[in-house]
Amino acid sequence: MKKFKVSYVIGIVIAVLAIILLINSIKIIPTGYTGVRTTFGQISQNVVQPGLSFKIPFVQSITLVNNKQQDVTFDGTINSETSERNEVFFSGITVTYQINAEKSSWIYANVSNYKNNLITESLVASSIKTASKTLTPTDVTSRNILEPMVKDNIQESLNEKYGSEVVKINKVVINNATFDEEYNDKIAQKQQAQMAYETQQIENKTSVEKAEADAKVKLTQAQADADARLIEAKAEAEANRLIQESLTDEVLKERMIEKWDGTLPKVTGENGMMLDVSDLMKDSAPTATNNTEPAVTE
Repeated sequence: MKKFKVSYVIGIVIAVLAIILLINSIKIIPTGYTGVRTTFGQISQNVVQPGLSFKIPFVQSITLVNNKQQDVTFDGTINSETSERNEVFFSGITVTYQINAEKSSWIYANVSNYKNNLITESLVASSIKTASKTLTPTDVTSRNILEPMVKDNIQESLNEKYGSEVVKINKVVINNATFDEEYNDKIAQKQQAQMAYETQQIENKTSVEKAEADAKVKLTQAQADADARLIEAKAEAEANRLIQESLTDEVLKERMIEKWDGTLPKVTGENGMMLDVSDLMKDSAPTATNNTEPAVTE
């Protein structure tokens, strides 16, 4: 009985040890990560891919490296200047990066405390200053202009430091870019002047458009009036033509007779000769006679 108990305990111990060995022999690499295998402190250049992996217990270890997109945020303020030597302050800076999965072992072996030191604040500050010194005060506050330039500068610096295709910069965000109070006042005045200019331009354009519209209306009205007069003139000409065609010699004689008051014309002639007969008519008029016969004397 005693021997049975000892065998039972030994069996349990062996089972526990087997479980411990099995647990230490398995490493699960999740999606988005790669593993770096170390044997007695020697780092293997072969990256362990996602999935179930085996290792020699107490001899080998597998360390996870994050290959997903990651953000590193800098809380401090970076001082720089523009191309016109205006002092500018940048804050709220976030850099989104990604470690190349094939370079995980190299990063783990060559970058000390790579999780915190892969992208440093000094490297980002240098990239921002390099970009801002080439930009005007207007452009340096435009995120669409500044952020792509800083992104390219950081990528170039990382390529020089670690080699190409080791770390990829996906995005740079710079939330704030401000000037000193004196320059802010100048900017505000300039913006107000620009707004006033744009407002005046809009008013001028509106006035021009209204004048053009009024001119078009007048032109249209004048054209309509001219067309109406032309139509009226054409109608009158057509009426005259019809009247003229209807006036035959018989009609003219008949109308002349209707209008005649019985008085003979005082001027007559032919073959282009005109003769005033009014005096002749007076001379030929009969004179009054005395019906009293003279007395005959015997």
